[in-house]
Amino acid sequence: MNLYKELWSRIGGRMWTYIWRDIYHTAPIIIQLLWFSIGCLIYHFWGWGGVKIFWVVYLFGFLEGHFHWGTKYIKGQGK
Repeated sequence: MNLYKELWSRIGGRMWTYIWRDIYHTAPIIIQLLWFSIGCLIYHFWGWGGVKIFWVVYLFGFLEGHFHWGTKYIKGQGK
């Protein structure tokens, strides 16, 4: 058994991505508060430069997620 599967089978009982999705859909305010808190901590330790770097990295990951995992892949879609 791999380490990740062993961890989630003991902590939460299922994959953490599924638990995170449940939280996102049932209590989205928790997600927003989490991002706000992360932003405040980054600002506190690294100032506006750190916040800008964080948002560039976050935006890149956000876009990549939508490009690769947003919908079902259909070869040649849009031709």
